[in-house]
Amino acid sequence: MKERRQYERFILPLPVRLEPITTGRKRVLDLETRDISASGTFINTLTSFPEGTRFILDFTIPSDSIEEFKYVKSLKGCTGSMVRSTSKGMAIHFDRDCYIMTLRSS
Repeated sequence: MKERRQYERFILPLPVRLEPITTGRKRVLDLETRDISASGTFINTLTSFPEGTRFILDFTIPSDSIEEFKYVKSLKGCTGSMVRSTSKGMAIHFDRDCYIMTLRSS
């Protein structure tokens, strides 16, 4: 099967605070990524949301020791949409202005 991903995926558990962008009651979830790429992430969760749900994502980078994130200043306030869900979590595609440029393959 041909790889369809445009950007390399890194298996990396990062803490992430996820807030659905909805009208009504504010809801914030503290979760963890399974993997991340320049254009999106897969987040481990048993909570389900409708496809297309938009989110604000705030990532916590534990240290400077992660080479791929060496030049990332902040991963706060990223936005994106849920594009796929499974029984183990959901895939979120970042909005273009949130792409993590340092994760792009050379």
